[in-house]
Amino acid sequence: MNVQETKEQLIDELIRLAFAEDIGDGDHTTLCCIPETELGRSQLIIKEDGVLAGVDMARRIFQAFDPQLKMTVFIEDGAEVKKGDIAFVVEGKVQSLLQTERLMLNVMQRMSGIATMTRRYVRALEGTKTRVLDTRKTTPGMRIMEKEAVRIGGGVNHRIGLFDMILLKDNHVDFAGGIRPAIERCHAYLKAKGKDLKIEIEVRNFDEIRQVLEVGGVDRIMLDNFTPADTKKAVEMIGGRYEIESSGGITFDTLRTYAECGVDFISVGALTHSVKGLDMSFKAVEGKK
Repeated sequence: MNVQETKEQLIDELIRLAFAEDIGDGDHTTLCCIPETELGRSQLIIKEDGVLAGVDMARRIFQAFDPQLKMTVFIEDGAEVKKGDIAFVVEGKVQSLLQTERLMLNVMQRMSGIATMTRRYVRALEGTKTRVLDTRKTTPGMRIMEKEAVRIGGGVNHRIGLFDMILLKDNHVDFAGGIRPAIERCHAYLKAKGKDLKIEIEVRNFDEIRQVLEVGGVDRIMLDNFTPADTKKAVEMIGGRYEIESSGGITFDTLRTYAECGVDFISVGALTHSVKGLDMSFKAVEGKK
């Protein structure tokens, strides 16, 4: 199974589980007061300026629940939106509109909040070669959606999970007995399994950088909790031989300082682990149905 197939399966399973969690054996509030044949329209109203994300996911949610729902989109993913904008209108059975509302909103608010935050970081890096990366610090079960939101906001996706890239972190290195055995075991494993995966290794000091440069065989070096001054020195040491990622303790205020040291990537857990959702609502449209 390739990465794209894995992503599609994870999204389908998330939607299934989310409906099971929310609806259970039936939305009894809706079922008790809305006739099955009643038709209507609802519109997604933006209530806060930001970057819109999750329109494609909303399509999937509506289609998974009721393929007869008709969605008319006015604003697509990645667009900058203002308070009062109407992103889309959905027509169909009122029961379906009411039962899909919360899941769609939960996904779109979360994704739009992430895309908005990411766009802010991306703009702070304009004029440098550095790009902002996401991490695995995501909401369990929602990682694919959250990483897609980072991409929509202009950021770059790091690995999806533990299966699509090798990342030798400090604990891997320590348990393996050092930099050299960690890298050598990595290559032996990939050869034995017939896998072709990118290899990144985390370093904590200049001595570990020297060891990595001696051993070689990696694609990217992650500088963990380096100061800006040490980052600049590390970039000079590595000399363009490998991609360089800065990670750990980097805030929005220090972001550009690290970028100006010449690193290729800066990973930011805050893009997904503590972001505020973008405010929006899904309201009935009165008038002709």
